[in-house]
Amino acid sequence: METIDSAGYSPAWLGLREPADAQARSTELVAELRRLLAAAGHIQVHDLGCGTGSMGRWLAPQLPGSQHWVMHDRDAGLLEYARARMAPAGADGGQVTVSTRPGDVTALSADDLAGADLITTSALLDLLTHDELDTLAQTCLAVGCPALLTLTVVGEVRFHPADPLDDELAAAFNDHQRRHSAGRPLLGPDAVEVATEAFTRRGATVLVRPSPWQLGPEHAELTTRWLDGWIETGYEQRPELAGRPGGYRQRRLTAATAGELRVTVEHRDLLVLPK
Repeated sequence: METIDSAGYSPAWLGLREPADAQARSTELVAELRRLLAAAGHIQVHDLGCGTGSMGRWLAPQLPGSQHWVMHDRDAGLLEYARARMAPAGADGGQVTVSTRPGDVTALSADDLAGADLITTSALLDLLTHDELDTLAQTCLAVGCPALLTLTVVGEVRFHPADPLDDELAAAFNDHQRRHSAGRPLLGPDAVEVATEAFTRRGATVLVRPSPWQLGPEHAELTTRWLDGWIETGYEQRPELAGRPGGYRQRRLTAATAGELRVTVEHRDLLVLPK
């Protein structure tokens, strides 16, 4: 998740980013999942931190057989939104059903996920602490099913055209993502490395693939909204950057609104295969 304030979880923002998320996620890892689940007939999927349910809408139509999705989120409103807008059928026409479970996904146990054939999440890992992610790895592997963990930021952003201040803003933003939030030291761009270590240490195989946002003129509204928050966060972390001459913020936002700025925001997708 690129923004962590309360607005970052609003249906409006999540809806705006959903097409870019769908385009970015690794289809190679989904092909491997289809191979693993081909003979299942019926699968149960637990989606952790589901938000508006964009993962289910994207993934369910690509998986075989009938499916039951269990949506986990702490926001009851988002759970209802996800339930009401789920994809109706799988890849071969199998029925897709949904149930919802409100609660803190960092507190889930293996019993809470019992019966899962697949665990999924999207844009979540970088919002966790080291201990929370380690516990999540332990829980997933205790269940014993694959886990598809998508769209984790890795701290790499590229702009075209580039600007001399881009790298300093990126470094400030990454430092902010590693901040303490309510006493919790967030992983931010270190989450992929920490997750890979946590799962492999317990004997799992972890496949890692790039899943970059590629934002161009057709994404002008998303680019502008994302960029405004990205710059504001960098300025919050390093206020002296806001005072630099040249009007960086206004220039960049004007270019983004006009569709003249291309941005690549790097993410990684992980497919975890237990022993």
